[in-house]
Amino acid sequence: MYLALLVIFLQCSELYAQGKAYQVFTFNGVKIKVEPSDKVKNGAPMSIICHADISKNTDFQLKHNFTFFKDGKLVFMTISDKEDARYEIPVAKSADTGDYECRVKAGDKLVISKPIYVWVAGMTKPILTADKKEVSEGEIVKLRCELPKEVPPLEFFFRKIKTNSEPIEKRVAEQNQNFSEMEYYVEAGDNILQFDCFGKRQVKSGWESSQHSNKTLVTVKEPFRKPTLITTPSNNLTEGDIIEFECSTVATEMRGIEIIFQKNRTILNSVRDKKSLKYSTLATQEDSGEYLCKVEQGAVSKTTKLNVFVSELFPKPTLSASMTQLDENKDLILNCSINGSRKANFSILRKSSSGDILLKKSRILAIKVNVNDTGSYTCKAEVKGIVKESKPVRISVYAPVSKPTLSVVSGSPEVVLGKPLQLICHSVMGTPPITFTFYKGNEIKKNVTNDTYATFLDEDIGLNDNGGYKCDARNNHSSGVKTSNILNVTVIVPIRGASLGSVPYGEVEVGSDTAFLCSVMEGSWPIDFKFFKKTDHEVLLHEVREYSDRTIWHKKTMKRKDTGTYYCMASNRASVDVRSHPITISVILAAWQKGVIAAFVLTAMAGAGAVALWWFLRKKKKAKGPSMEMSGSALAPNLTNEKLTRPPSDGNYYSGSGYIEDNENHMKSTDESKGPDLESAEVDYTEVEVSTLDPHRAPEQKGTETVYSEIRKTNNDSMESRHSQRIYGHPDAT
Repeated sequence: MYLALLVIFLQCSELYAQGKAYQVFTFNGVKIKVEPSDKVKNGAPMSIICHADISKNTDFQLKHNFTFFKDGKLVFMTISDKEDARYEIPVAKSADTGDYECRVKAGDKLVISKPIYVWVAGMTKPILTADKKEVSEGEIVKLRCELPKEVPPLEFFFRKIKTNSEPIEKRVAEQNQNFSEMEYYVEAGDNILQFDCFGKRQVKSGWESSQHSNKTLVTVKEPFRKPTLITTPSNNLTEGDIIEFECSTVATEMRGIEIIFQKNRTILNSVRDKKSLKYSTLATQEDSGEYLCKVEQGAVSKTTKLNVFVSELFPKPTLSASMTQLDENKDLILNCSINGSRKANFSILRKSSSGDILLKKSRILAIKVNVNDTGSYTCKAEVKGIVKESKPVRISVYAPVSKPTLSVVSGSPEVVLGKPLQLICHSVMGTPPITFTFYKGNEIKKNVTNDTYATFLDEDIGLNDNGGYKCDARNNHSSGVKTSNILNVTVIVPIRGASLGSVPYGEVEVGSDTAFLCSVMEGSWPIDFKFFKKTDHEVLLHEVREYSDRTIWHKKTMKRKDTGTYYCMASNRASVDVRSHPITISVILAAWQKGVIAAFVLTAMAGAGAVALWWFLRKKKKAKGPSMEMSGSALAPNLTNEKLTRPPSDGNYYSGSGYIEDNENHMKSTDESKGPDLESAEVDYTEVEVSTLDPHRAPEQKGTETVYSEIRKTNNDSMESRHSQRIYGHPDAT
């Protein structure tokens, strides 16, 4: 029984697992829509509906996770087994405008809808408040405009409304709040003011504006009234009349009141803490124009303007001169007149920096002029206290120019070839302006008008331009032109191509003289020549000025220390030093000095050779003594007569008997093998076997001793030989 139940349970579990494994679904799509539409009025209800289109293989229950986003931000989410979800907005406002989308997740699958743009049209009406309902002119009104339930960023517009004038609008952008504040200055004349405001926000289609707020009324009080300006007797006058101005105002508080009276920009009078101001003057034609009365208190300023016209009593006088340019000691007549021949009091004056100088109270002035009378003259006419002045007349009195002097600005009448030449022409006397004319030869080079001098720069200097400059000077005097003396200018040719040579050249014997020749290719005389020797610094050896293009410097008794590098430098009045290429001088020994040194060396060598020879002979003598004693008694008589050595003066010397024994017991002379170069032969030593007769023994018994014989080798070593000789003692030796 239990076994049957177990089988049934296992079969049911298998069927359940098989059914669950075959629950398959897929998203066909997700859609989002808005009710009643995607454009909703501000304050109306609005619903965002998300629908998931899903296909299943069987009819099973599936949980859906719905998430709603606005402009990428999460605004609502719900879980449902239905395929639809709703996001309800009971009262839509402008802040709900934006892009909406929904996301649906079932199991491990997620699908996102396409976004839909929802526009909540219209904005809430702004609210405007003012911190004051009544202000005085010059005070500040602070306004606050708020857009309830609106979300920033927002823009606020404040308007100041005056009667019979266009509103004055100000804009403020707010990024983080739904209200803004603004201050307005209350100006003079702002009697009753109204303010309102409105807001704007940016939507996809552009800008959306709110309604205008409520109008806020502000009453303005006047601290003082606009001033009044009157003239007495009237504002139409004639020159010579007395005109009086009065400027006044009415104020609730006189403290701080200031009244200013001005014409154009010039302040004529002013008072403080008073309600009126007066100003009077003798009317002239220059007094015509606009006058202004201004009353100020703190930041408030009020102005009244008045135009005044003053008619002319008489015209300005005219001053005429018989001549305006004349020579000194000539007669000058000045005449002052008024059009219409009206009677007036005339006076003639001369202008001066320290003030006008009265010359004569008359309409006519006649004088004999001198140079000091040059200047500006005017005349004045006075009628009924009105004084008018004529335009000035310039009178120029000329003294004749003196003969000009022409000179070089640098002082010296010379110029370096290729350099500009600046000349100055000067006249000691003469009334300016003076016109100077420069000539080069007969050609006019320049005209200059100046006071007492003029300069001319000649930049075209050639090698042949050695004179011919002059200048003229003239002014408005009738005497005419004065001409300077002709100025001769020397053209200095700069040094070019300096070179240095010497005799002898290169090597010089000690004690001899050397001539250095320094020359130039071209250059104006005199020329300064300098000779230098190069060491660790430049050493000046000789300098001379020559009126030639070359010079010779004789240096006496050259020494070994004079060996070195030499160069010369040449310059003239062009002030340009030109250096030659360097030459090298080697001071060597003279021939006789070389002979003395050679003799000394040879003498020393000969002495050393003699000493060496003496030493060698002495050594040889010591080595030969014992062997001669041993063989003396055994040698034959004819052998004892032979010399073992030759005197040193002979040059050829040898040892032994002078003969060589051959295999046949014949004796050969050694002179046959001697060559001519025995003096230069080298010395060598060989071993010679000597036999002596012992008187106490038989003759056949022999003994041996070692002696040395000198062998000379020739310089070419081709004749070198060694010889051994057997010397037998004489039978009669003892």
